Amino acid sequence: QGLPEPVQRYLEVALPAGTPAIRGATLAHTGSFNLSADGERWRPFTSTQRVTLAPAGFDWRARIRLLPGLSIRVRDAFVDGEGILEARLLGLPLAHLRGTPDLARGELMRFLAEAPWYPVALLPGRDLRWSPVDATSARAEISAAGVTASLLFRFGPDGLVESVRAEDRGRTVGRRVIPTPWEGRWSDYVERDGMRVPLRGEVAWMLPGRRLCYWRGQVQRLEYDLA
Repeated sequence: QGLPEPVQRYLEVALPAGTPAIRGATLAHTGSFNLSADGERWRPFTSTQRVTLAPAGFDWRARIRLLPGLSIRVRDAFVDGEGILEARLLGLPLAHLRGTPDLARGELMRFLAEAPWYPVALLPGRDLRWSPVDATSARAEISAAGVTASLLFRFGPDGLVESVRAEDRGRTVGRRVIPTPWEGRWSDYVERDGMRVPLRGEVAWMLPGRRLCYWRGQVQRLEYDLA
């Protein structure tokens, strides 16, 4: 009661009565990653991810294949309120970012954007609030460890999340972090432990005049830690 109507519909579909409470999740993905900052340079990746709901956090570890036997190792995480982004090739650092407010906010946005994988995180509470926008969308705001982030959620005719969007997620370009519109899309919903969750997704930067997609993935494994 009191929630925006599209959010009510979503929770009724994604979390029917009797859905067990969860405290975390483990995922494995495959897909492709665009290594170009402004074009198309797709490479295959595999990854694993651990998610905790209380406190909100995740730790994504990926291997992006360049050549047979040669991969970039990436860590993207939000842990104890800190954002972390690291990349290494042959043990040498390509990127090492952590501890800045912009990065922490961007990583908390990722946690919120991926909440359709663990939809109990979208229940309203002390740390998450919904506000109405229109008949097919609503805005969610989340707080964790002193960090706050919000996203616009759009829902499809089936009531499930179709996309999420931020107008000012920090995009790292060289040594600068530039606020940039950002979007994620979800599809291929299935039932897992009573919940309706997506198996496919993609994310993109919304640049002037074009959409630069940089991650396309599919969930190969999804296991929950039941409370």
